[in-house]
Amino acid sequence: MLAEKFDFVHISTGDILRQEVRSGTPVGTKVEEIMNSGALVSDQLVAEIVGDRLGSQDVPPDILLDGFPRTVPQAEYLESLPGDFEQIAVNLHLSEEEVVKRLAGRRHCAGCGRIYNGYYSAPTEEGICDGCGGGLLQRPDDVETVVRERLRVYQEQTRPLIEFYRSREGYFEVDGSLGMDSVFEELSSLVAGHQSRAWGAGVDRNKSDRLQGES
Repeated sequence: MLAEKFDFVHISTGDILRQEVRSGTPVGTKVEEIMNSGALVSDQLVAEIVGDRLGSQDVPPDILLDGFPRTVPQAEYLESLPGDFEQIAVNLHLSEEEVVKRLAGRRHCAGCGRIYNGYYSAPTEEGICDGCGGGLLQRPDDVETVVRERLRVYQEQTRPLIEFYRSREGYFEVDGSLGMDSVFEELSSLVAGHQSRAWGAGVDRNKSDRLQGES
């Protein structure tokens, strides 16, 4: 929704890695077991993927990084990239039990890709998409035992990012327990306010402006 509203290039490391798995590439074969266990893919591999995507932009536009960085070394890698760009880091905070409900309850349609949740937005007929009639599937890394392992890994490896970015300008927190529309409005206000300040300061809009979302 943010990418559409603000014309961002949306780079989701999770989507990229899952596409590699579906395509059966050497990278996909390497990371499938790691992702399904709830562990994090290595910093080096993720940095290579993000670096390749960022380097493919002739004139870097505004970019929304989704799922990156997930560790302090990844954040340090991002800061080491050449070029004069600004960053906004947004922490969407949510209780662990709410995270479990949102992920373990999530299903996606094999046909059209529509997302459902058994707790909040269940289909009319269990296991069947309301839109196209396709079957609903659960991602292997959304099984509850894996979700809880992902949360353990988050506390150990990702949570330190909060302190990393809190000490820098451009760090914000948003209450992730609000409804989707409210969260979107808050994020939109943050982005719009940042862009207004940047234009007022005469920032070159041909330089990259990167918004990191971590949930």
